[in-house]
Amino acid sequence: MSSRLPTGMDREDGIDMARVDQNQRRRRGTGLMALDEEASQGGYTLFAPLTGRGEVYLIDLRGEVVHQWNLPHRPGRHARILPNGNLAYNGVLPDEPALFPMWHKYRGGIMQEIAPDGTVLREHRDPLQHHDAHHYGDGRLLYTALEPLTGADAAAVRGGVPGSEAEGGTVWADTVVEVDAEGNRTWEWKVSEHLGREDFPLHPDYAREHYPLINSVLPTSDGNILASFRSVSAVVVISRETGDIIWRSEPGVVSQQHCPTELPNGNFLVFDNGVFRPHWDVPFSRVIEIERSSGKIAWEYHDPARESFFAPFMGSAQRLPNGNTLVTDSPAGRLFEVTADGYLCWEYVVPYFGGYDEEEVRKLFPSEPNAVFRAYRYAAPELPWLTPAHDTPPSAHDSAKG
Repeated sequence: MSSRLPTGMDREDGIDMARVDQNQRRRRGTGLMALDEEASQGGYTLFAPLTGRGEVYLIDLRGEVVHQWNLPHRPGRHARILPNGNLAYNGVLPDEPALFPMWHKYRGGIMQEIAPDGTVLREHRDPLQHHDAHHYGDGRLLYTALEPLTGADAAAVRGGVPGSEAEGGTVWADTVVEVDAEGNRTWEWKVSEHLGREDFPLHPDYAREHYPLINSVLPTSDGNILASFRSVSAVVVISRETGDIIWRSEPGVVSQQHCPTELPNGNFLVFDNGVFRPHWDVPFSRVIEIERSSGKIAWEYHDPARESFFAPFMGSAQRLPNGNTLVTDSPAGRLFEVTADGYLCWEYVVPYFGGYDEEEVRKLFPSEPNAVFRAYRYAAPELPWLTPAHDTPPSAHDSAKG
């Protein structure tokens, strides 16, 4: 019979046993959880812990860190690798006022291109930037920002919780901004000018402080803009020429979704969070491929036990070259890869929890989560600087310049 006492109890000799870790995600285990190398696309996975100090990690298929950036600003959501091999990083601009209660959760403000050794090569700042910034790779940026609506303009926004506007009755409405390599605005789209309020009402349980909460923007192959409106549950395509909405997902197809991307076949891959999904009494998340021509779901992944995969906020999906899909279960810090027939062949749980002593972050994330906004997978040729010499402990890569 084992003499081990339940964790947390005192032994007779007065020595305290270790207490049970109250962080459920950490208690369940971290790092590499599953791997079928034959089924996996392989490669290297990039992620930036949201509660970190600015660390960005590149791991191999076995979860080993092969490269690390330590940057001076905590992540304003995420990082990715550009076609030239540099890092595109969106950081949080320090010491900015809270425009409304949720603002500090997802604001950014610093958009940088960074060399593998941490040198900042380009930088653009906009204190109203939030959620997403697409770096073209030549210095141009496409990103989401805000403008204030007051008075009749604020009242025209439909739906939401009555009286939940920001200070002064303000509704902060989204804009989409494009700037050139010198930071000059070359294109802009405003909700206030182009979005029909009756066609895109806020969900009745959402605050009216932010409308319609654009959490993703990407240029499409035809030169238009693909965007995700979370608080109205819509994926849309915006005409760059006219500003009109020229395509939208059918109502009920997505619910509080994130990260739509265009696939080579023209369809859209979407992380569908599932909050307030119509006609379902138990929420669950899924990844879906929407056929652009018909609006119908052409492919779907959900966990075999639907309710065991539910991310109420954040999340992303990336279609890989072999047809697999990399999924970011953001709140759980869980990254996993599935095949086209739904077979999970790789799973990794981010082992970095909280740890940031800035007061703002402690207030925002008191539970010390291991959350990440998005993760991306890359093949070795996309990382030309990653040689065997780089495959060393992260301490060899932990200096950052700028």
